[in-house]
Amino acid sequence: MQTNVNLMDEMKKIKKVAQPHLIVFVGDALAGNDAVEQAEKFNESVGIDAAILSKIDADAKGGGALSITHSIGKPIIFVGTGQEYDDLETFDARWMVERIFGV
Repeated sequence: MQTNVNLMDEMKKIKKVAQPHLIVFVGDALAGNDAVEQAEKFNESVGIDAAILSKIDADAKGGGALSITHSIGKPIIFVGTGQEYDDLETFDARWMVERIFGV
C-alpha cells in the first residue's frame, strides 16, 4: 500500500539490490483516484517503467487508465479483461479511445 512508509522503503532496498531492468506497476482500473495515487507514489519511490491494469473490462469509460498514464507519464503495456492468464491482453490505445468516445 502506498501509505505504508516501511513497505515503500523496503521496495527501494529491493530495487537497489536486484537492479531490475523493468519495473511494472500493476493496478486495479476500478480503484479510481486511489490507483492514481498508488502509481504516483510507487513511481516516486522506485520509478515505474510501465503499467498493467486489471479489471479494465469492468471500467465503463477507462478514466482510471487515462489518469494513471497522464499522472506518471508511462505507458500501459497490458490490460486484464478477466480472471484467467489468457485474459491479459496487450494494451491497444485505439480500443481505449473507442470505449471513451463510443466510436
